[in-house]
Amino acid sequence: MIRAVVFDCDGVLVDSEPLADEIWAQVLSTYGYEMTVDDGAVCRGTSEASTYAHFAGRADLPPFEAFMAAIDAIRVPVYEGRLVAFPDAVETVRLLAAQGVTMAVASSSRRHALEGKLRLVGLERYFDVIVGGDEVDHGKPAPDVYLEAAARLGLAPEACLAIEDADLGAESAAAAGMRTVMVLRDGSVSSRYASVTEITADLITAWMWRF
Repeated sequence: MIRAVVFDCDGVLVDSEPLADEIWAQVLSTYGYEMTVDDGAVCRGTSEASTYAHFAGRADLPPFEAFMAAIDAIRVPVYEGRLVAFPDAVETVRLLAAQGVTMAVASSSRRHALEGKLRLVGLERYFDVIVGGDEVDHGKPAPDVYLEAAARLGLAPEACLAIEDADLGAESAAAAGMRTVMVLRDGSVSSRYASVTEITADLITAWMWRF
């Protein structure tokens, strides 16, 4: 039986991915690189370190820490003014919390940025465990971040249900041994994992009993 739900953050809980693409494109443009739609697709679901490495191979960028400081200088005010949570995610998390369901977040974002996003949309307090991509050795699609979330919960990965939106993230959760469901709000269907267009507490509760 599933005993905990582990959510990805970006694209699952908060509608941050278009904002993140905008911010990265703005910073990259100062180094003479024009970010493409394909760049965004390739990097979707990977760690910020991997995303940086992708672009560092295509443009003359400063060291990672300096580059991410430039990202943060833009990210913070943009997120404070424009970041929103998906309504279905807010309702789902609140209802699951009211039912006493154990929940965690396992994200590719750096821990401080991850906590900031969850705090801005009022969701941080609902999670028993939060794991950022900079707290593990290998980012998604490696299983590290999901394995770390399970370890901090004191559960076997097989006792956790992961909710993802990106193929690489789903691969990460599945590699960790978690049951994996994808939320694909664009109406597409995953060929490898169970998928829905929105999440609800009833659906997740049913999956917890089913798996």
